[in-house]
Amino acid sequence: MGQDYFAGFCRIGLLAGLVLAAIPARADTPAPAIAMYGQPALPPDFVSLPYANPDAPKGGRILLGEKGGFDSLNPFILKGNAPSQVTAFTVETLMARSLDEPFTLYGLLAESIQTDESRSYAEFTLRPEAKFADGSPVTPEDVIWSFETLAAKGQPRYAGAWAKIAKSEVTGPRSVRFTFNTVDRELPLILGLRPILKKAQWEGKDFAEASLEAPIGSGPYVVGDYEPGRFISFRRNPDWWGKDLPVNRGLYNLDEVRVEYFGVDTALFEAFKGGAISTFRELNPVKWAQNYSFPAVTSGEIVKAEIPHGRPSGIEGFGFNTRSPLFSDWRVREALMLAFNFELVNQTVNGGMQPRITSYFGNSVLGMAPGTPAEGRVKELLAPFAADLLPGALDGYALPVGEGEANRKNLRAATALLEEAGWTIQDGVLKNAEGAPFRFEILLTNGQDEMIAAANIYIEALKRLGIEAWITTVDNAQYKERTNEYRFDMTHYIRALSLSPGNEQMLYWGAKGVTEPGTRNWPGIHSPAAEAMIGVMLASTDPAEFDAAVEALDRVLTSGRYVIPVWFNKVSRLAYRKEFHYSDRLPLYGDWPNWQPDAWWVE
Repeated sequence: MGQDYFAGFCRIGLLAGLVLAAIPARADTPAPAIAMYGQPALPPDFVSLPYANPDAPKGGRILLGEKGGFDSLNPFILKGNAPSQVTAFTVETLMARSLDEPFTLYGLLAESIQTDESRSYAEFTLRPEAKFADGSPVTPEDVIWSFETLAAKGQPRYAGAWAKIAKSEVTGPRSVRFTFNTVDRELPLILGLRPILKKAQWEGKDFAEASLEAPIGSGPYVVGDYEPGRFISFRRNPDWWGKDLPVNRGLYNLDEVRVEYFGVDTALFEAFKGGAISTFRELNPVKWAQNYSFPAVTSGEIVKAEIPHGRPSGIEGFGFNTRSPLFSDWRVREALMLAFNFELVNQTVNGGMQPRITSYFGNSVLGMAPGTPAEGRVKELLAPFAADLLPGALDGYALPVGEGEANRKNLRAATALLEEAGWTIQDGVLKNAEGAPFRFEILLTNGQDEMIAAANIYIEALKRLGIEAWITTVDNAQYKERTNEYRFDMTHYIRALSLSPGNEQMLYWGAKGVTEPGTRNWPGIHSPAAEAMIGVMLASTDPAEFDAAVEALDRVLTSGRYVIPVWFNKVSRLAYRKEFHYSDRLPLYGDWPNWQPDAWWVE
């Protein structure tokens, strides 16, 4: 399905949000759900989430495959490399997200949330039946301890919300209240999605140290057998307290989810062909068309499916580390973007079948239209920062288009920009005024075959500018360590973005990430305009104002030339064993975390 369909789909959802926003919300009363704008789509007595099958059978297992490995079972800290499924399967949050609404939460551990019109506080009341896997109750003390500990010792993304809390207090046997010190309408929802851990488990232990002790969570699964670097198994807890909640009905149907680890994509695909794993997500359309004629596919034992979605493209590509003096000048970054011949790379790697990412929120109504000037409220929001914005933010910016394999026109433009920035060809080598050559490393992980192929084509183009670049591949652990400390020149950068951007945007693009280790701001973006647009998003009560702020942010980021964008998938391509099933009613977000394997079942 085409881009117009997805844009229309998103627009319909946002228009529905505008209609709902006209319905007055009852403030200062407990509610079983909360939406960023308007009212939740589902009534209080809903049976199940729209994309779940409440009659799905229980049982069976699914074998998933991933590249890499793990050396820790604590996914909440900087140290170590833990399986992401520990969070998704074993630990719960106060509220649960629906993949069918841009940002609506329904009660999970909490039976209700209470806030006021200005959202100056949030009070959660826990369900009396909420229990950890060991049978102990989830308490308000566990909630406060989790928030505080994650902020102090966890990954940096947890600290921002805690800094906005003026006071936390237990207000009853099952209730806890957080009073805020700043205007942030998303904050009650952010807190609703914080993981809740068992305080007593960590007494006398250093939470910040990596360990193979699995957190005691309250989720549908518990960690079973595992062998670091090879596999980990999650087994459904038969005594799970939340199995009958409407928000969980029809989900978590499989008795076991086992994750097998592989070194490279080719080994993972061969394992799928041989039956060692149950499903494979194909990112390359050429391989999707050519590599799925093996007997299990032709016999019908393996099913191929394309899953549509209505979410933004996000950003993926080669990210500059602007902390380096080499990439601090936007003219240099623009020159290197001109040298990247996307059309040639896409034809070589993807058969020319993948659309290019045009902006961070492209493929959605939140994104800017490439090459068009800012208008209306978007222009007004950006106007105070006009003097500091890079060319294109206000008057329109579009990515360069390659012309043939030689790409001469773009390379000539790149040479001119480099000369403006003080880089000239000396004895065939691009050097600055001090005679230092222009040379840099492209950091990638082992097994990133497509990005490596793209980088090799790019390196050949850079040679024509007198630039020396090379690829260094490392394992996942080394890659995490280097990116946490921003020890790279250029690297593969990817950030999936949703229809409900909020506080996480500050972690992605906020100035603290320039020096503070472990943030998601790998490029080192320092833009007062970007931070101001995020502030408008968080304070907005009007969906139209929110949309304008997101488009303005999109313009600042895209014209900032922080990443050389590559391609994105308009659909997810999934191949899987025929015994697995999912509902015909797909969520708005499509193939997104919490859909496979959560909403799947096996017969």
